[in-house]
Amino acid sequence: MDDLLGFLVGRIMDDNHAYAFVADTMGGEALLDSHLPMLDLIWQLANDHKAMDATDARSAGVEYALRVLTQAYDYSAAYREEWRP
Repeated sequence: MDDLLGFLVGRIMDDNHAYAFVADTMGGEALLDSHLPMLDLIWQLANDHKAMDATDARSAGVEYALRVLTQAYDYSAAYREEWRP
């Protein structure tokens, strides 16, 4: 799971940088307003999962959600098929 979390957080950071670049060069405020909060929430979910104990009743559900969200980046060469839910 650590590899999946590292991959997902890395893609989120890449997206944050890309959206900031678009906003700086093309004035993409609407894009930023709609996507950055979602990326922040996914980042928060990943960090919450890292902090959870394996016995936490929420752990399995959060892990499933992270696996589903990670599929958005399945085009990446670094994506692993075993991460699919």
